[in-house]
Amino acid sequence: MADKEAQTVTAGAAATTDNDKIQAMLKYDKIDYQTVELTGEIILPTEPVDKCFAHIKPQLLTDKKLLANLGYPTDGLVDNWKEVFLRKMDEMLKKYKSVRVFMDICVKCGACADKCPYYIGTGDANNMPMARQELMRKVYRRYFTVPGQLFGNWMVKGEELSLELLNMWYTYFYQCSECRRCSVFCPYGIDTAEVTMAAREILNSVGLVQKYLHQIINNAQTMGNNLGMQKNAVINALEFVESDLQEETGIDNIRIPIDEEGAEILFVTPSADFFASPHIESLYGYAKVFHQAGISWTMSTYASEGGNFGLFIHNYEHMKKINKRIWQAAKDLKVKRVVGGECGHMWRILSSYSNTMWGPFDWLDQRYPIPEHICEFTLNLLKRGALKIDKSANDEFIVTMHDSCQIARGMEMGGTEYGQFEIPRAVIRYVCDKFQDMPEDTIRERTFCCGAGQGLLGDDMLPTRVKGAIPRMQAYTAAKQAHGVNFIALICAICKAQLSKMFPTYGYPMEEVGGIHQLVGRAIVLGAKEGV
Repeated sequence: MADKEAQTVTAGAAATTDNDKIQAMLKYDKIDYQTVELTGEIILPTEPVDKCFAHIKPQLLTDKKLLANLGYPTDGLVDNWKEVFLRKMDEMLKKYKSVRVFMDICVKCGACADKCPYYIGTGDANNMPMARQELMRKVYRRYFTVPGQLFGNWMVKGEELSLELLNMWYTYFYQCSECRRCSVFCPYGIDTAEVTMAAREILNSVGLVQKYLHQIINNAQTMGNNLGMQKNAVINALEFVESDLQEETGIDNIRIPIDEEGAEILFVTPSADFFASPHIESLYGYAKVFHQAGISWTMSTYASEGGNFGLFIHNYEHMKKINKRIWQAAKDLKVKRVVGGECGHMWRILSSYSNTMWGPFDWLDQRYPIPEHICEFTLNLLKRGALKIDKSANDEFIVTMHDSCQIARGMEMGGTEYGQFEIPRAVIRYVCDKFQDMPEDTIRERTFCCGAGQGLLGDDMLPTRVKGAIPRMQAYTAAKQAHGVNFIALICAICKAQLSKMFPTYGYPMEEVGGIHQLVGRAIVLGAKEGV
C-alpha cells in the first residue's frame, strides 16, 4: 500500500508526511467532461468499471481563517489522523444510531445498485450505493466489531485505515448527492445519504474539508446568505428587483419589502433568487402573488437566505446556526407566519427540523405553527379564487415537473399525504393548460436527482454533474419526444442552477428551465379584483 501511495505523489515532490501525500492524491485538476446522446432511454451500465471516475474530486479548502471559523484543522491532514478518524467515527455511530444500523444490516442484495444517477452516468462500480457504503463498512467491521478487533481484516473482510482509503472516501462520498433514491428501493430502508453525511463529517475532522460547500456554510453563518452579501448589497439587489418589477408591470406600489416590522409574513428564499435567471423570475412571481392577495410580507437582511448547506455534512451545529437566523428575524420583525420559497433542502430543514432546533413557535399565529411552502400558500389562494389567472399567458409551454429530491423524499407538504407531489402540480395546472409528467419511474418518490445536489454544484465537479444529470435529461427527452414538452418546472434553487447549465450542455435552450412561480407570475392578472 505504501508503494501505491508513493506513486501518486507528483514526480520530484518531497512528500515526506502523510499530509504531503494526501494533498498530492487530492490535488485538483480541471478535467473535460463528456455528454451522451439524448435518446429518451435511460441505459443502465452492464459492465461496471472500478475507479473509472476516481480522478474526479472536489477542491480542498485551504483558507486557514475560514477553516478556523468552522472549527476544523487549519493545516490539512492532522498528524494523528487515524486516532482522530476513529474517534470521530465512534462519535458518529453513537450519535446517529441509524448509521450503525445501516452498517450492520446490508445483505448486498443489489436492489440499490442501478438506482444511483452517478452510477448510471459514470459506470463506476464505486458509485453503486452499496459499494459507496462499503467504504465505511470496511472500516466499521475492522475497528468497531468484536471479530474485527480480535482477529483483524481476514475474519471480517475489513480494511486498515490508509491514505489510499482516505482518498477513496474523499472521492466517492463527494460523488453522492444524498438524493436518497437508493433508499426507496432498499428492502431494509438503508439511507446512503446518512452514511455520506457521516463520512463527510469524519473527513472534516481529520482536516480534509471540501471548499465549495464550506465556503457557503461560512457565508451563511456570518453574513446570513450563501453568497456572502453585506446588508447594503442585499438591500440594493432587492431594490433593483423591485424597480424592475414596477417597470415590467406598470404598477408603482408592487413591492419587495425589506425588514418591515409587523408584516404578516416573513418570506425566506434562496439568495440566488435575487439575481440569476431563471431564479429571479420566481421572485417576480412571489411578489406578484403577495401583492395581488393583499397580504403584507417582508424579507429580512439578517436572514436573507433560505438555503442551509449544514444539512449536507451531518453537522447539526452548522445547520442549527444557519437556521437560527431565520427564527431570530421572524421574532425581531414580529411576524405571524413564515413562508419558504422554491428550494429543496431549505424546505426539508424548515418543515422537518426547525421546531426541534428552536421551537416551539408558540408566538406565531397558531393557524400556521410551522413554515408553509410557497406552493402550498399559492394553491390556497388559487382555490379560494383570490388570484385571477390568465392561463393563455403560458400557452407557449407544454410543461413537465421535476420533483426535487429533498422535497420528494424528505417531507410532505400541506399536511396531506403525497402533498409534496400533488400541491406543486396543482399550482401548475391552475396557471397552465398543458402539463405532462415525465416517465413514471423517474418522478415523485422515484425522482432522479438533477445531478448537483448536496455540495456538488461547483464547477470543479462539472464532469460528475454532467454524468449525474443523464437520467433526468433522458427522462425529459422522453417527455419531449412523446408529448412535445418544452419547459421543466422546478421548486429547487440547486435544480435550477444545475439544469440551466445542463440544458445548453446537452443542446437544449436554457429558457426551457424555470420555476413554478415563474409560470404563476406570467399568468397572474394584476389589479383585477372583479369576480375574485
